[in-house]
Amino acid sequence: MRGLRRWWGGRTLRLRITIVVGLVALLALLALSRLGVQLLTNGLISAADSELREQADVAASQLVAGSPPAVVRGAQTRVVDTAGTPVDGGPALPLRPRQVRALAAGDALIVGGYPDVRRWLAVSVVVPDGSTRLVVVVGDLVGATTLLGHAAIGLVLAGLVLAGVVTLAAWAATRAALRPVDRMRLSAAALPPGERLPVPAPFDELRALAEEFNLLLARRDDAVARLERFTGDAAHELRSPVAAIRAQAEVAVAHPDPELVEETLRSVAEEAARLSALLSDLLALARADAGRRPPARPVDLVAAAAEAIARANGTAVEGPALELVAPTPAVVAATPSEVATVLDNLVGNARRHADSLVRISVLPAGRTTARLVIEDDGPGIPEADRERIFDRFLRLNPEAGGGAGLGLPLVAALVQGRGGTVTVGARDGGGARFEVRWPSPPPAPSPPPAPPSPPDRPSAPPAGSGKPRS
Repeated sequence: MRGLRRWWGGRTLRLRITIVVGLVALLALLALSRLGVQLLTNGLISAADSELREQADVAASQLVAGSPPAVVRGAQTRVVDTAGTPVDGGPALPLRPRQVRALAAGDALIVGGYPDVRRWLAVSVVVPDGSTRLVVVVGDLVGATTLLGHAAIGLVLAGLVLAGVVTLAAWAATRAALRPVDRMRLSAAALPPGERLPVPAPFDELRALAEEFNLLLARRDDAVARLERFTGDAAHELRSPVAAIRAQAEVAVAHPDPELVEETLRSVAEEAARLSALLSDLLALARADAGRRPPARPVDLVAAAAEAIARANGTAVEGPALELVAPTPAVVAATPSEVATVLDNLVGNARRHADSLVRISVLPAGRTTARLVIEDDGPGIPEADRERIFDRFLRLNPEAGGGAGLGLPLVAALVQGRGGTVTVGARDGGGARFEVRWPSPPPAPSPPPAPPSPPDRPSAPPAGSGKPRS
């Protein structure tokens, strides 16, 4: 069976459709042939029965009148008793007792094989002496059998021929139907970037296939463009710290100066840290794009926000005040590292652009979602730039400092990877407002109720506590 499936799976679609259509046509035509032979058989037997019954009725009326039945051409008439014993002086009937009983019950029989096939039919009649007799009429079915044999052979041959014709027609029709698909496939394979397949005018399956092909090509071109842009931006961002480290090292080697060693090493360390952070962000984005994420577990969002504020306040750089607003507890389905990365990037981005205050709010949003809102009182984000703020390597204000433009894209990738959303808007009174909606973990099933404890038994009195005997 496995070999047959392997063979079947290796055939072309055109051949498989043709084989299926041919087999179905063959089975259907053979079934129709059998039905036709059966109908013809029933018709011939019904006609023979009508003729024999008419002859039996004539013979029965003659027998009732007291005269022997007349011999009919093409049929043999016999008179027997109910046990099958001849009473007409002829030989015994070539029938078994159960066949005689069937004739007496009114059933018609076909006895013998080709070429000696006979039809037996009997009519019960009461003769003048009061006894019951059976008028048995026998007809020859050799001609009908020959006709049925020729008809069966002809119908089967006709069914085979028609099945072959249907198979060839299916092959031709399938080939004609799949020819536009083959042309479309070859055109799509040779299509240069940016080009699209021509869409057929009729609103049929080929038009839908061409439109889906064009959408797929558009997504491919977009993915290739984003990959090329991402690769170019990554190479540019990586080249800057590497070039700075190389230049400072070459200057230090070409002009050794003990007084500049500490400054040179400090600058090299800063560029190396920038390079390490950039590589870490690129690796995190690559993992997020590939969908390789550890299983989610409940994470306390309020505690994670407090820890992010503590980390931000622990840096040597002074910045705006950080305020945490958390009226109710909130738990999200993620990992602690993902939540920490999202908070650090959003808080760091808000601190770079805020004037005096950054508010981190953890708010409820139903039973299945938690909200994280981070607002600052800075200049805000122009409405035209809010759609592309999450593009990679995009920095709207490079003079404000910061990383390579991967923080917000990493936030979007981590949150959306867990089924959440990230949106950006304007804060009331000016400033930017980032809102993260994180799915909450499903509620844990409640433990089954503990079985009731057995009632306390009364403790027996200590020995010797009863009344002393007198």
